[in-house]
Amino acid sequence: MILIQGKISGELMEHTGRADTPIKHVSGIWGEFVARSQYRDVPASIVHEAKRSILNVFGTALGAAKEPAVAAAIDVLRAFSGPPQATIIGRPERLDVLSASFINALSANVFEFDDTHLRTVIHPSAPVVPPLFALAEQRSLSGAKIIHSYVLGVEMECRLGNSVSPNHYARGWHITATCGVFGAAVASSKLLDLEGAQTANSIGIAASQSAGLVENLTTAAKNIGVGNAARNGVVAALMAEQGYTAAPQAVEGPLGWALATGQEARIADLVVGLGENWELASNAYKPYPCGIVVHPVIDACFELRRKRGIRAADIKAVTVTGPPLLMARADRPVGTERDAKVSVHHSVATVFLFDAAGLREYSSEIVADPDVVGIRSKVRVAVDPAIPLGGARVTVHTVGGDVISEEVVHARGSQERPMSDAEIEKKVKNLADWGAKDCDVDHLIEAVWNLDEAADVRTLMDCVRFS
Repeated sequence: MILIQGKISGELMEHTGRADTPIKHVSGIWGEFVARSQYRDVPASIVHEAKRSILNVFGTALGAAKEPAVAAAIDVLRAFSGPPQATIIGRPERLDVLSASFINALSANVFEFDDTHLRTVIHPSAPVVPPLFALAEQRSLSGAKIIHSYVLGVEMECRLGNSVSPNHYARGWHITATCGVFGAAVASSKLLDLEGAQTANSIGIAASQSAGLVENLTTAAKNIGVGNAARNGVVAALMAEQGYTAAPQAVEGPLGWALATGQEARIADLVVGLGENWELASNAYKPYPCGIVVHPVIDACFELRRKRGIRAADIKAVTVTGPPLLMARADRPVGTERDAKVSVHHSVATVFLFDAAGLREYSSEIVADPDVVGIRSKVRVAVDPAIPLGGARVTVHTVGGDVISEEVVHARGSQERPMSDAEIEKKVKNLADWGAKDCDVDHLIEAVWNLDEAADVRTLMDCVRFS
């Protein structure tokens, strides 16, 4: 690890000193780092964070197990699937590794309830966890290998996002899908014990399969992008294992991924501190099944309702003020439950009407509720650049003439106010109760907390498969 870091630092300094001296190519640096990495190199705190993330993924996928979008995707792929190699979480079907990776990633992302790397707004685990469990189930691999591979995959996925943010997302690329395929490729490469050069090629192959559009965020096409990221990452690793190659500068080259999708990659974000600073330490978990930018709005509304006594009948108008991203992403009309999940207006209405912001409150039934529609119409969104990203202020104008405000700087689930292990467990149990009541959720939770001790993950997968 020290040797790799020393090489990276030296090459960066050389590049900084002489503009005509290129650094070692990103794929090669990453291939060497991943191939040399040992499980003992991963700090215990990061191993624990990996378990939290993995548990959250199982919860979100279980919650969505009966969703029509998941059933439809299975119907499409089942007719073309190969041997039944891997479990579909919360379902009786078993599909081939590639199809199972796709379906489980899609289902983990359906409810907008997955984890979030806040600097980039990448949801890192949905594209990376499913292919690892599918491959490990097929090949009888250990839980420790999954954890190690997962940590490395998320590391590249999020560092890549750091290196091209915010312009990449601003240009319309759905960063969870576009960076997620790299995470899935790196993680799968490690799980398959690929050599450094093979891993480098898998990264380049992943670069040619990176896609996903922000324009599709309120549609099912968004979930397909996440499913493709998982499946295509496995394909990249398997093809590299068989000798397929890719351009050494597929990421940062003049005609490579970064420039093609928006801007030159900041190389330092990709390589400095590898093995010392871990992006998984910046992961956060959602207490509400909606867009992360809406969470401080929900918290502020709860404060106004529970501590200030405001009810829906008291409201004449509501102004939600936040950073520009809040208006850009969440100031939208609501026609469907997918719209509602990224709507400030809908979240405000559900909190003041029902004192809740859970799965039921974002269902089609609630979206069409006339009382909800009425409150939504009273909400407007304004921009205040002084409010930091991740914050919001909610101001209620009452029918009695009062003006009452509440501002939240750090929402529940953020790094400053993280969800506890117990809260994540409760979330998983609630999701299982919603979408997969027959799940042996207690054994699932225990199995994930002890994943590093499992010689074979198939016992864990038995907890989430139903006949």
